[in-house]
Amino acid sequence: MRYAVKLARDENGTWLVTVPDIPEAITFGEDREDALACAVDAIESALVGLIEARKPIPAPRAEGPDGVTLPALSIAKIGLYEAMRADGVGKTALARKLGVAPPQIDRLLDLRHHSRMDAVERALAAMHRLLTVSVNAA
Repeated sequence: MRYAVKLARDENGTWLVTVPDIPEAITFGEDREDALACAVDAIESALVGLIEARKPIPAPRAEGPDGVTLPALSIAKIGLYEAMRADGVGKTALARKLGVAPPQIDRLLDLRHHSRMDAVERALAAMHRLLTVSVNAA
């Protein structure tokens, strides 16, 4: 998931970052590199809010020269969330399927929690989904 970002010099010399596909994601950085690093955090923070509100995750649609890619674990967690939404499966139902306590599902869906990838894969399998990974040239 690579989201396009818009970078603009701010009045105080920092770089303002906005994300066209996720208007809630706004941040800044001391320089371009720092701004792009902060953009990932801003996007994940906005997506955490959408997940908590049980809203859809906007797909990356905007294009541009600047963009950031979310970490693989976050992408997997978003995939799990989207599978649950698509199938109408709630946290409690998934917890039952996996034989775990509901707070474990909360952690699996929390983009800020450092879950184990195999735990997310197991949850995806319970949702009849397969996690695939690809590596591309940068």
